[in-house]
Amino acid sequence: MKDLFTITFLILSTISSSQNNYKITYTRTSNGTLVENQDPILVFSNEKQSVISSEAIQSNKIVYPFEQTVINGLNYFQLAQLNNSKSITTKDSTSIGKQTFELLNDTKKILGYMCKKAKTIVNSNTIEIWYTTDLKVKGAPSLLGQNLGLVLETVRNGNFVVAATKVEKVKNFPVVKIDETKTIDLLTYRDLVWKSRFTTIPIFKDEIINFSDASKSNDSIFRFANGTIVLKRVSIPKIATGSQVFIDVVEQSNGDAYDRTGSVFMIPTDKKISFLDGLKNGAKTLPIYDNGNGKQYQGVVSSDEYSCLIELMRFFTPFGINYFNSLQLKDKVWEEKVNYRQDISELTAALSNKEVYIGTFIGNYDKGGHKVSVNITVHPEDNGASKAAVLIPLFNTTNVMEMAGQEYGTMFNSEKGLVVNFKLNSDLKNAKIRYITTGHGGWENGDEFVPKKNTLFLDDKELFHFTPWREDCGSYRLYNPASGNFPNGLSSSDYSRSNWCPGMVTYPVYIDIGDLKAGNHTLQVKIPQGANEGSSFSSWNVSGVLIGE
Repeated sequence: MKDLFTITFLILSTISSSQNNYKITYTRTSNGTLVENQDPILVFSNEKQSVISSEAIQSNKIVYPFEQTVINGLNYFQLAQLNNSKSITTKDSTSIGKQTFELLNDTKKILGYMCKKAKTIVNSNTIEIWYTTDLKVKGAPSLLGQNLGLVLETVRNGNFVVAATKVEKVKNFPVVKIDETKTIDLLTYRDLVWKSRFTTIPIFKDEIINFSDASKSNDSIFRFANGTIVLKRVSIPKIATGSQVFIDVVEQSNGDAYDRTGSVFMIPTDKKISFLDGLKNGAKTLPIYDNGNGKQYQGVVSSDEYSCLIELMRFFTPFGINYFNSLQLKDKVWEEKVNYRQDISELTAALSNKEVYIGTFIGNYDKGGHKVSVNITVHPEDNGASKAAVLIPLFNTTNVMEMAGQEYGTMFNSEKGLVVNFKLNSDLKNAKIRYITTGHGGWENGDEFVPKKNTLFLDDKELFHFTPWREDCGSYRLYNPASGNFPNGLSSSDYSRSNWCPGMVTYPVYIDIGDLKAGNHTLQVKIPQGANEGSSFSSWNVSGVLIGE
């Protein structure tokens, strides 16, 4: 393993020839209260240079990544140790020299030193700086004000203060060895430091989701339903309590011009039958749900022997982003890709420290299809709230095997609608339903364009109702180059829809239950689904997960 101190900026070992070596300790306060969980900032300064460090680094209490800054006149070096084997360095010779200040006549004493005041504006923040020239050295707890003198206090917007609490004359001064031939540019440096602060779990990278007999599985990526589903077995590390978990999806058209339903899902494998069996052996091998309307719905409801899909994200592709950007309109500059990002921390219990199957579906009948990348990121949170420890998938009517014969979610055209029975082996505290719903039926009277009330019943009592509807679809016009334009001046992508827009995520609704006793329970979903018109029909994609403690 590499030496931990690859860039030796942790050791105070050399006695400087200068007699004016100073160590200044700073703390942070917000609205007069000490900021918790942040180590004091240390600045070492003499006539030649200054070094910005922290108390944790100097006492070898290492938390990666950690950074230090070395300032020599107008030049500064930013150094970061990303982990125990990788360090990076960047150099900047312009930023300090570009700083401008309003020098004021105000003075005050800080720690016995007479200080002057300067003011500047940074990103709409008013910064007041108190600095002294009494010690004949320069330095600051940040890059701001380095050339004014020794900064002893910085005040942002009148309420966030970084102030010196101690000024000491010391013999030892940090020795920093920098190889300028190995420095990297500032943007790359910042990107690497930022990404080292969290864990990225890659799922898919530029995978094509299309409809083609030529779509085949390989050693790592499984393809089903003529290529409209990609699936991967993924190892998820243990996720620390309180961490925030996000899913990121990037999509571009690879030839399909239409808006399509997309879903990122996880396949539970905790019971005798799993959705994986249906993918391998056909949708008809999955358990059947019968609502009495004469149709059979495969794999949509959990039972004692089967767990339905857990939906991580519901998203909708726009009309032909990127591939059809050549369809120009005056004063329209089309976006190149869609970035979908969603917090899925509530689903941590289903992911943490497990080998799981994660898949992505986009319903389409196009040979070119769509190009998709998917990542999960885990962000540690020292004071984060504990996530639900119990997670039970109840239902998911999104027919991700549509192109392999799975029935559409048309079960809401009967009085029964969707009913799922489940059993709790023990009491559940702070229970809630993570509910995702979107209406479909893409003609004038179809449920895609007609608001419909969703009502949920728990044990035959109404639990919750609302009408899912999105009225902001016109905000995303620049994602939709291939969207049709109508005589009334609107584009298809402008129209309001049943809880979705082309190019957007449909976010879950969290339905509070409270404490739920052990035993058998019934959950029912009712939606007044619209009637068929010729070969056109309406359907609803709804998914529900019970979570609690």
